[in-house]
Amino acid sequence: MREIYADHAATTRPAPEVRDAMLPFLGPRFGNSSSVHRRGEAARDALEAARARVAALVGAAPEGIVFTASGSEANNLAIQGVLACADASRRRLVISSIEHPSVIETARHLETRGIPVTVVPVESNGVLDPGRLAEALAADVALVSVMWVNNEIGTLQPIAEIARLARAVGARFHCDAIQAAGKLPIDVETADLDLLSIAGHKFHGPPGAAALVVRRRTRLAPLIHGGHQERSRRAGTENLAAAVGLGVAAERAQRRLAAGEPQRACALGDALLGLLLARIPTARLNGDRAIRLGSIVNLRLPGVDGEAALHELDLEGITVSTGSACSAASPGPSHVLLALGLTPEDAHGSVRFSLGEDILESDVDTLVEGTFRAVERLRALDHGGTVERR
Repeated sequence: MREIYADHAATTRPAPEVRDAMLPFLGPRFGNSSSVHRRGEAARDALEAARARVAALVGAAPEGIVFTASGSEANNLAIQGVLACADASRRRLVISSIEHPSVIETARHLETRGIPVTVVPVESNGVLDPGRLAEALAADVALVSVMWVNNEIGTLQPIAEIARLARAVGARFHCDAIQAAGKLPIDVETADLDLLSIAGHKFHGPPGAAALVVRRRTRLAPLIHGGHQERSRRAGTENLAAAVGLGVAAERAQRRLAAGEPQRACALGDALLGLLLARIPTARLNGDRAIRLGSIVNLRLPGVDGEAALHELDLEGITVSTGSACSAASPGPSHVLLALGLTPEDAHGSVRFSLGEDILESDVDTLVEGTFRAVERLRALDHGGTVERR
């Protein structure tokens, strides 16, 4: 039985060339890039080459790349780093209601320290209305933080318009682009972004390798003190092997974007959505059918518990999720789905399919039929019947 992995929004398989590039730096090419001897210089050259590759993926200057250990750290560094440098008259943070937990929990933490936070609700389709955002902006706003692609429902936010609105009141704009990098073209200069977060394991890089892009003239206080590394924006010896892997993954992603290859996963996601809605007429899409990254399909299945459906599909060799991997341990319903206006019951009855380059066209039919059988079994059990697994 072929295992079908449909949870690419959670993490992706590190590409073979990424692993191959990293291995020498875990062996004979080890070194500390801060050292001044030949081995240190070689390590520094490798680190800076990786930095240039990452910068090229997002249209940034290499000196604007800060290597971090995760996307969550990059988000924390962006938000806490900017707020720590903010003027006394400009201390407010503005976010949307469907941000990643690393943004929402950071905002809650800052509130306990006296930082005002405004959470702007999204529309029922999961898209932020620029008009509602404009109403929340004023001269006291230091930072606006809105994600490019939502990790649970795939909706796309109007990033260029948000950047324009933030700029109009003199605020900085941070974009969590962790689900966008490697799937959509990104240029921080064209989009006029001040800060942008990416994570390598979302585009076939290594876990534990991420970056914050900091555009010039953006003041940022470090989270970690004690060294001059990363231009004094993140102390500590860099993870050289991880940075090299991230650089190779970024270069690989840039080639795939130029060839239009990510569009294939989006097309398969759109096909999957259409077939699932036809096979299970009671199913409904969470989010917007058009304004989303097509490779992410979040479906609510009335009368079915999403976690139970996940386990049923897992028994069939199909890997999906019920939402963000970072929220998997939380017993409550998804805050993203609740923000769309779903009831807790409907939110609990939702499943996320996220497709990537490992998905074959033939896998789409298997996903549809596997989901149909799982739903039928669970509904039969709910009504006291039995349905044989086959």
